[in-house]
Amino acid sequence: MRPIGLSFTLLLACSSPGIAAWHEAKSKHFIIYADQRPEVLKAFATKLEKFDKAVRILRASDDPPIGDAGRLTIYVLSDTEAVSKLAVGKDSSIAGFYLARASGSVAFVPKKSGGGREWEIDADTIFFHEYAHHMMLQNADDAIPAWLVEGFAEFFSTAQFPKDGSVQLGTPANHRSYGLFALGKPSVEELLGKSLNRRSDQQMDALYGLSWLLTHYLTFDPSRNGQLPKYLGAFGRGDDSLVAARATFGDLKQLDKDLDLYLRRNKFQYLQVAGSRLSVDGIEVRPLRPGEAAMAPVRMRSVRGVNNKTAPKVAADARAAAAGFPGDPAVQTALAEAEFDVRNYAAAEAAADLALKADPAFAPAMIYKGKAKMEAAASKPDSADWKAIRSWFTKANRIDPEDAEPLMLFYESYRASGERPTKNAIDGLHYALLLVPQDERLRMMIVSQLMTDKRFAEARQSLAPLAYSPHLSDGRELAREIMDALGRDDPQAALAAMSTAKSDADTPD
Repeated sequence: MRPIGLSFTLLLACSSPGIAAWHEAKSKHFIIYADQRPEVLKAFATKLEKFDKAVRILRASDDPPIGDAGRLTIYVLSDTEAVSKLAVGKDSSIAGFYLARASGSVAFVPKKSGGGREWEIDADTIFFHEYAHHMMLQNADDAIPAWLVEGFAEFFSTAQFPKDGSVQLGTPANHRSYGLFALGKPSVEELLGKSLNRRSDQQMDALYGLSWLLTHYLTFDPSRNGQLPKYLGAFGRGDDSLVAARATFGDLKQLDKDLDLYLRRNKFQYLQVAGSRLSVDGIEVRPLRPGEAAMAPVRMRSVRGVNNKTAPKVAADARAAAAGFPGDPAVQTALAEAEFDVRNYAAAEAAADLALKADPAFAPAMIYKGKAKMEAAASKPDSADWKAIRSWFTKANRIDPEDAEPLMLFYESYRASGERPTKNAIDGLHYALLLVPQDERLRMMIVSQLMTDKRFAEARQSLAPLAYSPHLSDGRELAREIMDALGRDDPQAALAAMSTAKSDADTPD
């Protein structure tokens, strides 16, 4: 899947003994791939489901049934070094990351992190931080300031699991102690008034720590009861962050002093959900088939994202891994994806055909067959059989109506053919965003369609989550530019800005 580059060798050689231990765990909300023993993987999946349920109980969130496409796919790598190399192609401070996509959201986390000391970040903290982003954005249609996006994730990242079966949420973020104490706590004004991007690792550590502290303080301190919803209301209506903060919290210098006292109190409240409310069942663990295990390291690289430089290597490795497994639909679909990424559309379609021969109802193969045919037709759209191309997305949708990707691709086929999307296609695109509101590219497609339809107020509202995202750079500034133009009742300037739209939604957290 495109687009991001990394110079990354196989995480595991196909001949490695570890490959035989690759397993898949499937639960209500997760599909997890790891080269771990079944009982270890099942315990991990159980912990994740308990965390999910506890957060939903505290937030009073609904929990509708979902299919495979709606589950978060998690790849468990050996350690944080492997994660950082997968993220950016070299060692970095990235210890885990999450990508929101209509094709299926995915997270990459380490088996282990740190040396077990209280102030070090561990693997669970990394994952819970990333998954908290997923959960927050699943139910957020309004603008959320960057500091709170990270503060929310930090708040839930420290989940504890006592032996009594309960889950504790909001426990101290000890892994941020160094940033808060040794580096010097930044001011609240600095946190509220500036972006969290493009800073040094030490500055980010301090700002993440302050984001946690402010979120925790506003959640638990009785004197600040009700202030956070009020601030979010003002911010969501378009008030500047600092303006909304001063109107809600009062003197920000006093807030700084109050936070200092709160931090040095060194005794923090937390929330606890009883184990009796957190029963988990239905977790299935299976060993990967030999072909799936051979393809797993290649699959991770492909799912993470490739570019023109790295895609050929991934495709070559995918061909080698898939050669002995022509009858495995998952393997051939992974090969189709790799061939698609090097624009070898005929080979991608051929691999998808092998997958469908083995399993005629394998929706991922239908999607890649349709994608390959659509891209191949792009050079001669007037002579293409667009009805046949769209039929593959329609078939995939019938198999899993809650899968956002076929809906998005069905809509895109009209743009590719030079036709105006039908009402059915536009409605499908809106439903896709309901299913995956975290996908920034999908959200920009909705905004573009709304602006085409001259529904400017709705377009501005839909842009809000992007305009303040801490995980975008160019995309965030573009969203703000478009929002500002719409706020000035200048749709022509907004449309001009939209024409330059480029998403960097795959920037790791």
